[in-house]
Amino acid sequence: MKKMRHKKRKIAEINVVPYIDVMLVLLIIFMVTTPLLSQGVKVDLPKATAKALPDQNIPPIIISVDASNNYFSNISATPTTPVSASDLQTEVSDALTKNPDRKIYVRADQSVGYGDVITAMALLQQAGAASIGLMTDNPNNSKSP
Repeated sequence: MKKMRHKKRKIAEINVVPYIDVMLVLLIIFMVTTPLLSQGVKVDLPKATAKALPDQNIPPIIISVDASNNYFSNISATPTTPVSASDLQTEVSDALTKNPDRKIYVRADQSVGYGDVITAMALLQQAGAASIGLMTDNPNNSKSP
């Protein structure tokens, strides 16, 4: 009697479980970082036609002033929580000490008075800012209510 040899057949399957794991990790990373990309403070910027600024290697420091004259800083540990004037000066001064070429912009609600915007700019100047830019909305961008 002759012994029959059975050849083992190779299995040609792709195990997709590791790919699913990677995709879930990426999804979680994007879900966590997306809210951090927006400023988070509701500011109704004045409308003005201006040329867009070129992209920069270092993200700028953005100080927001809302309709209630509260200050917010994108370099703060909690960007959506108001900061006091002295804390704002300290944060900006520390950031400029680390990188003096960092750009600084002020986002002020259009209902904020001129004097209040100037007060914010004076605080930034006392913190060591050499030049400060003002942010506006492009009037051609139509937003849905």
